[in-house]
Amino acid sequence: MSKYVLIVDDEEDVRSIAQLGLEMGAGWSVLTASSGKEALGMAIKHQPDVILLDMMMPDMDGRMTLRHLKEDPTTQPIPVILVTAKAQSWNPDCFEDLEVVAVFAKPFRPLQLAEQICKVLGWA
Repeated sequence: MSKYVLIVDDEEDVRSIAQLGLEMGAGWSVLTASSGKEALGMAIKHQPDVILLDMMMPDMDGRMTLRHLKEDPTTQPIPVILVTAKAQSWNPDCFEDLEVVAVFAKPFRPLQLAEQICKVLGWA
């Protein structure tokens, strides 16, 4: 069964490489957004199965975007995975107040991304 993934990252190369990995590696459909504001509209309209959300973005960062996603009843049930370059040195306490299913570190391996998502979400 094909999954729909929304990738939110202000870096075009990160969006492209993740999209390529998910489409080629798993045959999933991928939507991309370059900002938190764009992501909110896309999440409401397309109802993806999961959102990969960059933590560090200009204007509306990942934390603010996540807050808006979880406040809206339409997008609240969508699982969110944070993707951040800061994950290598992250303290679990700094993410415990966030409603995320996982935190993935950048750089990630694009062809293993689908497998990682399936693992944290319990998808067969």
